[in-house]
Amino acid sequence: MPAEKLMQMVAAFVLAVTTALAHVHEHAPPPDFSIPSAKGTKHLYDLRGKVIVLNFGATWCPPCTDELKYFVRAADLFGSKIDLLTISSEPPDVAASYLRLWNMDKALPVLEDLDGSISKAYSTPPIPLTVVLDPAGNVYYISRGGLSWDELRTAIEGALATPAVGTPAPGVLR
Repeated sequence: MPAEKLMQMVAAFVLAVTTALAHVHEHAPPPDFSIPSAKGTKHLYDLRGKVIVLNFGATWCPPCTDELKYFVRAADLFGSKIDLLTISSEPPDVAASYLRLWNMDKALPVLEDLDGSISKAYSTPPIPLTVVLDPAGNVYYISRGGLSWDELRTAIEGALATPAVGTPAPGVLR
């Protein structure tokens, strides 16, 4: 490969990495989005009070499918203390069918981002991307690329140790 071509590829990669996640920053709230459910539409912000793990991936992406077992393990270990959400920009039912095939669909609900609006709001870099939110609804941890079990567990445990948003104690007017 000519040196000039290699330099262009490196420059493109550096630009992609430095501009990725322009709207997602640690210790700040991430972009909100709606989540359809059997009980009606909720918003990401409605889930505050728990640790939320957002995973952007695809069935055709080997690092994405490799890390799915860690999300299932997290669901088993942390139970109702966390909510996991897999965000897929693939055609309808591709990701959900894949998770059903591997019996992961109960632990990893899929939100289909068919128009790409969520991925765009998050300035998703090349996948996989995992964003862990603390109970207050702020970004606690961001993982670009495949992650390990220890990385995911540590991020969730750290986020769980962060205080949740609560209603301020009532004050007395004098």
